[in-house]
Amino acid sequence: MATLVDLAEALGISTGTVHRALHNHPEVNSLTKTRVLQMAKSMQYRPNVAARNLARRRHLRISVNTPKGATSFWDEVRAGIQREADNQNIGSTEIEFRTYPKMGTGEPEAFEASLESKVNGIITFPSHPQEMRNWVRRAVKAHIPVVCVTTDAPNTGRLAVVSIDTMVSGSLAADLLGRILRGKGKVAVTMAYSAINEHAEKSSAFTETLRKYHPEIVVVESIEEHGVESEAYEKSLCLFRTHPDLAGIYVTTEASIPILHAARDSGILPKLSVVTTDLFPALVGEIREGHVIGTIDQRPFTQGRLAFRVLHQFLIEGSCPSSQVLLSPHLVMRGNLDFFLRHQSLSSIADSGPDEFIDSAVLEGYSLG
Repeated sequence: MATLVDLAEALGISTGTVHRALHNHPEVNSLTKTRVLQMAKSMQYRPNVAARNLARRRHLRISVNTPKGATSFWDEVRAGIQREADNQNIGSTEIEFRTYPKMGTGEPEAFEASLESKVNGIITFPSHPQEMRNWVRRAVKAHIPVVCVTTDAPNTGRLAVVSIDTMVSGSLAADLLGRILRGKGKVAVTMAYSAINEHAEKSSAFTETLRKYHPEIVVVESIEEHGVESEAYEKSLCLFRTHPDLAGIYVTTEASIPILHAARDSGILPKLSVVTTDLFPALVGEIREGHVIGTIDQRPFTQGRLAFRVLHQFLIEGSCPSSQVLLSPHLVMRGNLDFFLRHQSLSSIADSGPDEFIDSAVLEGYSLG
């Protein structure tokens, strides 16, 4: 039986827009209303009266537990969550942002505060999944669903995870470096914590892809910078001095700027091929100058939107579209950089405009794994 979410997915618009169109809301233009009604008829949609009544009378509180971050990445995740919450416009949903200083500092405290506050659901970034297992299980026992964003916490009872396809990211970085280096040389990988699923999977896919397609490339020791920029700089500097012939490096986290500074200070940058992660203002100039051959954008705004959407659907309708929502990463290089910057600008404009614009511009093509 088709749901409100099914209609939204088929049309490429938000569930809030579908809801308003079905109820002849004046804010929705006539063309959109016609499209929604036609799709509802073709998909044999029938309103879930119980869910509608529940949504009308229920006040929801959702806790969003994420690190502050060194770049704009987590700001974009939180903005996506807030945007989707505003778009729903169904009942009353309050977002409680619990932003802790960095990975590994304040995460359990944020989760405990969420449980004590008796929120209806939690969106979290489990940087230490083993340590968070008991917290997530406590939430499940209290009937508080947990959605992980950016990385997973398997075997904890979490409701779902919304993330980039990490295996694709790692493989993409490996093949890109392999081709640039013509299949020879030394390369390294940096990550925050090897315990983080996201980083471990990227590193594993990177190594396996090199072994399969570029077997003459040697992967030297990995760096764990624990989400600390000064540590990323010092450890990278040591790496470059230990391996002055290093040909390439794959940065799996947002800590690319201190690593580039270390490469520049060690004199290795001109001959180093660098693949980074995410797209943020400080990285733009490095890409333009050719210091970074490509960055793998993880689409944080979209991750935030979908994390909220999955959790909200479960709280309202009692169903979860998938336990794993994977997004395809975007490879940004100097040649298509301006396109992505314009895309981000359009998304920012759309953030205060009609739902149809932002949905067609940003939410296309995510996959349910």
